[in-house]
Amino acid sequence: MSSREMVQQQVHELVAETRARVSLVAKATGALWAIEIADALFFSGGLDRFGIAPRTLEGLAGIAAAPFLHGGFAHLIANTIPFAILGFLATSRKRLDFHVVAVGSALVAGLGTWAIGAPNSVHIGASSVVFGFLGFLMGRGYFERRPGAIALSALVTMLFGGMLVGVLPFLQAGISWEGHLFGFIGGVLVSRVLGKAIREKGQRRRR
Repeated sequence: MSSREMVQQQVHELVAETRARVSLVAKATGALWAIEIADALFFSGGLDRFGIAPRTLEGLAGIAAAPFLHGGFAHLIANTIPFAILGFLATSRKRLDFHVVAVGSALVAGLGTWAIGAPNSVHIGASSVVFGFLGFLMGRGYFERRPGAIALSALVTMLFGGMLVGVLPFLQAGISWEGHLFGFIGGVLVSRVLGKAIREKGQRRRR
C-alpha cells in the first residue's frame, strides 16, 4: 500500500469514527427530546413525578428515570447543548466511555441526591449526566497523564469550568445542586478508574 493510500485509509477511518461518535450522541439527545415531547403531548408533564424523591422507596426507582425527564422544554434546551458537546468530547478515546460515564455519573448522582436531597422534593434532568461528563473530562488529564488527555482537560476546564458554580448549595431555587455535585463526583470517579487502567496498561507495555 502506498503512502497516499495509507493516508486516504486513515482519513476514511477518522471520518467514519467521527460519524459514529456524532450518531451516538445524536441518538441519545434525540431520546431525551422524544421522551419530553411524549410527556408533553400524552401525559401533560405527569412523567416528572417519577424522578428522584429523596429517602423514599419510590425515589430509588427514580434514579434510573430522572436523567430522561425534564421540567419542560426550557429545562431540556438548557441541558441539550452541554450534553451534546461534552458527551461528544467524552467519546474522544472510545465510544464506550460515553455509556460508562453516563451510567456511572447517573448512578452516583442518583444515590447522592436520594440520600441528602431536600424532603418532599423531586429531582429530574440530564444535568447530573452533563456534570458527569464534565467531571470525567476534567479528570482525565490528571488520572491518565497523557499529553492528549491533559490538553483535553485543560480545554474543557477553560471552556466549561464556569459550570462548577452549579454544584454550590442554594445558588438558585429549583436547581438540583445535589445532582450536579454528585454527578460531577461520579464523572471524576469514572475518570480515576479508567485512568488507572490506562496507566497500568502503559506500564506493562514498557516492561
